[in-house]
Amino acid sequence: MKFLALALDYDGTIAVHGVLDDKVRRAIAELRAKDIFVLIVTGRILDELRRVAGDLHFVDAVVAENGAVIEFTDSRYSRAFALPPSETFLDALRRENISFKVGQVIVESDSKNAPAILAILQRLELPLTLLFNRGRLMVLPQAMSKATGLREALKILRLSAHNTLAIGDGENDHELLQACEAGVAVEWGSQFLKDCADYILAGQDPSAVAEYICTLGKSKRIPVPVKPRRVVLLGHTDAGLPMTLAVRGQNILIAGDTKSGKSWAAGLLCEQIILYGYSLLIIDPEGDYTSLEALPGVAVYGGKDPLPRPRELLRSLRHADVSIVIDLSHTPYEEKLDYVRTLLPGLATLRRHTGLPHRIVIDEAHYFLNGQDVPKLLDLELGSYTFVTYRASQLHADLLASAEVIIATRESDPREVAKLHELCWGTDSRLEDTEWVPLLANLLTGEAIALPRKGNAGSVPQRVRLAPRLTPHIRHAAKYVDIPVPEKDQFVFWNGNHMSGDRARTLRQFLSVIENCSTSEMDGHLQREDFSAWIATVFGDYVLADVVHGIEHDYRTGELVDVIPKLADAVRSRYDLIDPLSGSRC
Repeated sequence: MKFLALALDYDGTIAVHGVLDDKVRRAIAELRAKDIFVLIVTGRILDELRRVAGDLHFVDAVVAENGAVIEFTDSRYSRAFALPPSETFLDALRRENISFKVGQVIVESDSKNAPAILAILQRLELPLTLLFNRGRLMVLPQAMSKATGLREALKILRLSAHNTLAIGDGENDHELLQACEAGVAVEWGSQFLKDCADYILAGQDPSAVAEYICTLGKSKRIPVPVKPRRVVLLGHTDAGLPMTLAVRGQNILIAGDTKSGKSWAAGLLCEQIILYGYSLLIIDPEGDYTSLEALPGVAVYGGKDPLPRPRELLRSLRHADVSIVIDLSHTPYEEKLDYVRTLLPGLATLRRHTGLPHRIVIDEAHYFLNGQDVPKLLDLELGSYTFVTYRASQLHADLLASAEVIIATRESDPREVAKLHELCWGTDSRLEDTEWVPLLANLLTGEAIALPRKGNAGSVPQRVRLAPRLTPHIRHAAKYVDIPVPEKDQFVFWNGNHMSGDRARTLRQFLSVIENCSTSEMDGHLQREDFSAWIATVFGDYVLADVVHGIEHDYRTGELVDVIPKLADAVRSRYDLIDPLSGSRC
């Protein structure tokens, strides 16, 4: 995963007694010179941080007050994510002679005052929480943490937490480290934080952090944890044990016969990766992944709509919370090839600069990735590709060598079985002696085998029953049906040579009118093919327009008489029409 942002705790991590370590300051400057963003994420009040750290322009942004306040140092844009503490609460603290400091949101005191402050919160019924950090106590709104503030700052910077590494030392750094792709605890910090971190940074003081920052700047990659925190569930073995895969880094090859469930398995992994908040780009030659649009942040382009130009697509992928499916199912074969082979090098360049998308999925990969120029189309070093194919033997050798995970669905072609065997055990192993070969041909629908990679001593094939999918069971609720078009684009109904008085600015209104009219009243519109033309030109729904056009054609040729129910069913089958007030289907 590309390294684009560093989130640093302040006190105890890069500063001692409030004083920033000089070596850390220089290391931060070197990192920023390489276009890597650096953010201080601290429990301190912003003005107090300025007092001890001086000019804050040595970083790109500050997340202060334990996530409640952010400030961007160049623009001085600042924002608080909650209201200031109430005077009622502050007055109660004063009456109890409790010493405290107040920020824009936070109230800070000595940890020994916790029982008295908790009693005040209970008496006043205030929605505030107590958070300890060494000998200090912070009073904050509920659900406020360093992680919430960091996410807001990264969103403004158009960066992803999945391209961010965090370093901390104390009790209030747990959420910070968990929110980022990798979390590092310093050796001299909290023991429990070290137990939960991905890595422990050896050393005794902030100078060790300075050295580590320099190492990160040279690699520009976020190190992969030995025990990954984020895994996706492929399915369960015959023994009922879960089979999981690490989300990040690995190139995945999914191979098997046509109609054996390859795309289902790939979609299963895509669903979970998207729900973790990663950005995906899915090249979908057959329209098998369009149901993923039901998930948050996913958009489908193509299908019967014009394909986006590569430049427009790359611009859309600059947003870290966006995943895109390119549906090529209605694109002629040669155009598919040209489009994808033009797009892939641009994606590789984009990922080198922005880290996005986090993973690229290429279905029917043998269409596009069988020539000698494949290394120029892909960035195999950066990884995070998923290749789906029924012709693994036709893929470029470098691509196959890069696959760290191999998943096979039913495979009956002897040439493909031999190629998979070679990838797992090399050319010097005898294919006929392996017990897993007949397993490949006899896998049932919904089953797969996770194959070991060459060099993994002791690894054996694992047969799994694939986990259930989410998106096939999700429907788009009233998608677009209640969004009105401009008045000039409304559908005006005519009965013969006279306007009937009925008009429709939404598809729901359109459906309501036609269901209350007779076929004879709709005859002129049907003969002229007005309905399909309106749906295509005004709503841009070419799929529905095609279906309606077929109904109009059948009516004009006399093949269909009872046309109104057919039109209504076409709209209903395209959209999940639910009455917004009653919740019942209408």
